[in-house]
Amino acid sequence: MLTMRDPNVLLSGGGISFLTEKKKGKISYGYSSYKGKRASMEDFYETRISEVDGQLVAFFGVYDGHGGSRAAEYVKNNLFKNLSSHPDFIKNTKSAIVEAFKQTDTDYLNEEKGKQRDAGSTASTAVLLGDRLLVANVGDSRVVACRAGSAIPLSIDHKPDRSDERQRIERAGGFIIWAGTWRVGGVLAVSRAFGDKLLKRFVVAEPEIQEEEISGVDFLIIASDGLWNVVSNKEAVDIVHAISDAETSAKKLTEEAYARGSSDNITCVVVQFENS
Repeated sequence: MLTMRDPNVLLSGGGISFLTEKKKGKISYGYSSYKGKRASMEDFYETRISEVDGQLVAFFGVYDGHGGSRAAEYVKNNLFKNLSSHPDFIKNTKSAIVEAFKQTDTDYLNEEKGKQRDAGSTASTAVLLGDRLLVANVGDSRVVACRAGSAIPLSIDHKPDRSDERQRIERAGGFIIWAGTWRVGGVLAVSRAFGDKLLKRFVVAEPEIQEEEISGVDFLIIASDGLWNVVSNKEAVDIVHAISDAETSAKKLTEEAYARGSSDNITCVVVQFENS
């Protein structure tokens, strides 16, 4: 367990919202974020309930930076803004998500021009719009759903040794090699990310998107690889399933990952559904 004697502060919080006027589709959400054993904090998280074109939208995200925190913080501050202002957000949400991811990446890279630094970030996001759940992922943060107690992955990690990712990188003229783990150009351990301007030809920010019906989903876990490196999908679902409060379950996941020796920043968002 984390105690007050730890040099870092575990940040946590949460909220409750109704996604319809008739108060059906109640959700509660909680988050927990901890620097852990890393020298600096490069994880960011996002929880938003907003009205877009007269419809209530819930948006949750986890952004895991590398090479510094700049890219992850930029994505947190701009991705939802770009998505919610997209003219096709309501009528063609998948297309809007893809374009918002790409636009955010382009804008960030433009801001970084001429600077002698190179940072990047993953992004795992969940959009709740009416009875639809759309999960978009870039990198190796992950979204896992629980249905009737079973763990259902809603994203697949973008790792360089994933066969389709390796082929895409090699077709673009890149290569991957083993350097403690498989890395693009011998440098980067994820195959898709925001930023990473020196590898942008190969490391794209185009998300993979999975759409689900909210009905039947008990809860979602969105987390950085600081959790997933040491806790399996099923173990994470079992932990949350035993706890009724979203913030408490997010904190428990973070504490469990730290206790198991996670060497990374650890960030978890849990979204629980009622009457869905």
